[in-house]
Amino acid sequence: MYYIGIDIGSVACKGILFKNGIIDKSLAPTGWNPQKSGEQTLNYLLEANNLQAKDIKGVVATGYGRVSQKFADKTVTEITCHGKGGYYLNNEIRTIVDIGGQDSKVISLNEAGQVVDFVMNDKCAAGTGKFLEMTINSLEEQIDNLDKLIKGEKKANISSMCAVFAESEIISLLADGVSKSEIAGGIIDSIINRINILLSKITFREKVLFTGGLAQSQVIKNELSKKLDTQVLSYADSQFAGAIGGALIASNLG
Repeated sequence: MYYIGIDIGSVACKGILFKNGIIDKSLAPTGWNPQKSGEQTLNYLLEANNLQAKDIKGVVATGYGRVSQKFADKTVTEITCHGKGGYYLNNEIRTIVDIGGQDSKVISLNEAGQVVDFVMNDKCAAGTGKFLEMTINSLEEQIDNLDKLIKGEKKANISSMCAVFAESEIISLLADGVSKSEIAGGIIDSIINRINILLSKITFREKVLFTGGLAQSQVIKNELSKKLDTQVLSYADSQFAGAIGGALIASNLG
């Protein structure tokens, strides 16, 4: 039998088809209707693998849009799912840093992969993917171009943690002739400083996994490693950690 985990985030909807390992995965924009996005992800995984609903033993939904998924057998918090998914990717992981679209979170795991502590930044955009998107857009650049945009070690000082005020600060820096590369470096530094504040509130343990869509950025991963003075890991499936965790939980529902 097969199992499915679906992580409906504010930016992207991730799906994992699982059977003794990852069989298939889906990644698509969440859009304005998370319920529809979840259903489309489920249907894609079924159709792409010539499966029917009766072939799926369990479905778990997580993410901010989880409560809208009527087809799910169970809904589970992002913290629990990211913990299980991260531990699946590497069972030596003890700390997870997830930079999501609307929130950021840090999670501490024990040797068995159980969540022992966590803290979230969900009160404002600071330290999130939305903060990065808004500020990078101020440079008339796209997040996908981030690693190519930053060409040196020099970073501008972005003092404001508010995305709106940071945009004004960036416009002033551009007017003063500061390069886009330096400003982008300063934006990333600002986000990582915010993550570091979150990490100071939990029992930090080494073997760090970076998850979320931004985990695909080599520049952000490297800067995070420097700030924490330890190796930060990320994998091709890091963005799917929540969905992987959901699929693993689904496999134990029976």
